[in-house]
Amino acid sequence: MTSHRARTGAPRGSTPVVRFNGASRGRISMAALVCFKAGERIRLIYRPRIQGHHRGAHRGFTWQDYRDLLVRAHLQLGGPVVVIRDNLNVHRCSRLGEYAAEHDWLTIVQLPSYARRRTPA
Repeated sequence: MTSHRARTGAPRGSTPVVRFNGASRGRISMAALVCFKAGERIRLIYRPRIQGHHRGAHRGFTWQDYRDLLVRAHLQLGGPVVVIRDNLNVHRCSRLGEYAAEHDWLTIVQLPSYARRRTPA
């Protein structure tokens, strides 16, 4: 585990030392939605997930985790949800698309594949 960058105070000429516990508790992932609604303030709805080192633990979010996050957003916002997603493999899962097709409050828009930028010769 690497330490986070931070500003520290130290007398001029001496190197500041930041101590941290090197014991890793696993990996932390976060899924988040930035929510815009006309006439209201912007909201951030998120869900952290801590994965331990034990066997059989999921290493990231599953499509069910994303589905649950979208349902919570729908309940909190009290209206339809339009999701613009990238090409992460879990985002493109067919089950998530099937779930969206079954619920009229959820619309999913897929971003196109990222275009490779060419440099002029």
